[in-house]
Amino acid sequence: MADTNNISDQKTKTGSLYYALAILILAVIVMAIIGFFLLKKPAEIIEGQAEATTVRVSGKLPGRVIEFYVSEGDNVKKGDTLVHIHSSLAEAKMLQAKAMETAASAQNKKIDGGTRIQIIQSAYDIWQQAIAARDIAKKTYDRMEALFNNGVISQQKRDEAKAAYTAAAAGESAARSQYELAKSGAQSEDKTSAAAMVNVAKGGVLEVEALLEDQYLVAPCDGQIEEIYPEPGELVSLGAPIMSVLRLDDKWVTFNVREEYLKDLTMGKEIEIMIPALGKKTAKAKIYYINDLGSYATWRATKTTGQWDSRTFQIKAHTLDSIADLRPGMSIVYFLK
Repeated sequence: MADTNNISDQKTKTGSLYYALAILILAVIVMAIIGFFLLKKPAEIIEGQAEATTVRVSGKLPGRVIEFYVSEGDNVKKGDTLVHIHSSLAEAKMLQAKAMETAASAQNKKIDGGTRIQIIQSAYDIWQQAIAARDIAKKTYDRMEALFNNGVISQQKRDEAKAAYTAAAAGESAARSQYELAKSGAQSEDKTSAAAMVNVAKGGVLEVEALLEDQYLVAPCDGQIEEIYPEPGELVSLGAPIMSVLRLDDKWVTFNVREEYLKDLTMGKEIEIMIPALGKKTAKAKIYYINDLGSYATWRATKTTGQWDSRTFQIKAHTLDSIADLRPGMSIVYFLK
């Protein structure tokens, strides 16, 4: 009798266990069905980052860094003095250029001033002497001509007097030319050449002055000093960047996306972004740039059939509202809907 009761109890427990298991399975099936119809597919995430324009500060003057007037992280205004660079070579070239300018100006002044008065007076005196000699030779020739006509002298004597007069007249003409040349001064070609040399010398001075202007480099725009490259006392070469200025008024966000997502990211579209670093702050942004990154950024298909290569595009967007705390390098998240 006792064995019969035990068997009956075991059957009852087994039946209860099967019943509970069936209810559990049914509940799982019901939850799966509810989840299938009610749960939404999670949104795909595209992650990018914030960026800003960086302006590098460099100069034309090679030299040694003497002093920095700003530090990394300082806010500056356009025109603020940033650094002092000294070049002894440029200063020596300035002295040389100014000396050349002085010499060229003096030479030009000498030529432009014409011939000295003493030389002009001497040429005039020689001319007057030549005039007197010509007049005497003319009178002598006239007398010899009269005597020859009267048969007093031979033709030889008359011809000698005529030759002397002709030579005296030519001498007077040459002396007059020398006097006029001395009085008129240097030739126009000489004056033009001297003036050109002055301009060349002035150009040399201006060239060195243009270099020396970069002894003190100033901020090209409003912004924040992002990074300073050399240390005080170091030599910098021509055009070498000294520091970079971050333009915090020119920020944007950028994403690299596969081309199949471009249908949801079109030019001019407004999108909603999330900034994790700012407490998951959300903001509106407008797409203004879409560009292919090139073949190096192409996603290659892993199967020979059923898939295709997908190119990567870079997308840039400006936030519609200014976000003061947004810094370059912060992650930006966009949820594809």
